[in-house]
Amino acid sequence: MGASFPPRPSPGLSRRTLLRLGAASALTLLAGCDRQEPLLLGSRGDLPAAWVRRLPKPWRSQLLEDPAQVLARTTAPLTGLVQLSDGWAGELKSADLQSIGTPALIERLAPMAAPLARLNGPPGAGPLAFPWSYGPWVLVLRSRPDLARRRSEGWDLLLDPSLAGRLVLPSSPRVTIALVGEDPERLRRLRRSALAYDERDGLSLLLTGEAEAAVLPRQRVVGLLRRDPRLQVLLPESGSPLSWNLLLRPAGPHPEPPLEWLGEALEPPLLPALLAGGWVPPLPRDQLQRALADFPAAIAALLLPPQPLLERCFSLAPMAAAERRRLQQLWDGAAPAPGA
Repeated sequence: MGASFPPRPSPGLSRRTLLRLGAASALTLLAGCDRQEPLLLGSRGDLPAAWVRRLPKPWRSQLLEDPAQVLARTTAPLTGLVQLSDGWAGELKSADLQSIGTPALIERLAPMAAPLARLNGPPGAGPLAFPWSYGPWVLVLRSRPDLARRRSEGWDLLLDPSLAGRLVLPSSPRVTIALVGEDPERLRRLRRSALAYDERDGLSLLLTGEAEAAVLPRQRVVGLLRRDPRLQVLLPESGSPLSWNLLLRPAGPHPEPPLEWLGEALEPPLLPALLAGGWVPPLPRDQLQRALADFPAAIAALLLPPQPLLERCFSLAPMAAAERRRLQQLWDGAAPAPGA
């Protein structure tokens, strides 16, 4: 994804395109529906392989290249569950979804997960999503101990002149604005320093040395920290936006979700494997502390920050159209001049 604000869904198949598929393709599609093999749809890197391997039959999984493709296929006939982040899920209409039917699982989660379960609907609304993991956006540095020693400066480190042309920012301008504020001059300085707006490939840019700093979802880096001493991760004391991973049930005559499989993410033996990969279910703190008891202290502190710091992290609620336009104008106005 580029730096558009907010992320827009890729268009689905139009009626004209479907007609061009011809009768043979239509019959193939109908035959697929007759197989009654419901599909779990996600994007690469956004579902733990250890969990997907446990998916019970007749369910099967398919991983696409990016969330835009997943969003575009949400209403396809066989799609019974979809994995999306909270930002992408916000592009869906309520008519696109039905209750995921997991109230007993939702009750096991920490209260912070409740608004995500109802997709920020009114209190008392039934769960439309299973918010199975979450994490803050973090600042990842490559071979920059000088900046790591200045961690007390927090997100202001993004404005350090030494990072000009060596900095990867989130593809969502809204996340970046949430990190550094709405001051136009600060945003202009930051945008002049950006090498790319791409959290999906930001880690690759760090590992190849093209970038020296990147703002990434925590999950994308935890698994590498033990293997690559060049990387350091900072979660500023001021807090950070949270990124949520959701499973949703599209509207349609789909079978009930595999509830036992969903629950496996919340307990051993799968839970420690998810934590080691950076996936943190929003469980009560004491349960996570027990699950992290054998982890290295630095990794455990990153996966479960001190409670006061965690309370300064925040979820990004959906915006009204007028607020979207205002932030879009702010972001566009901070763009570097051509040739700058």
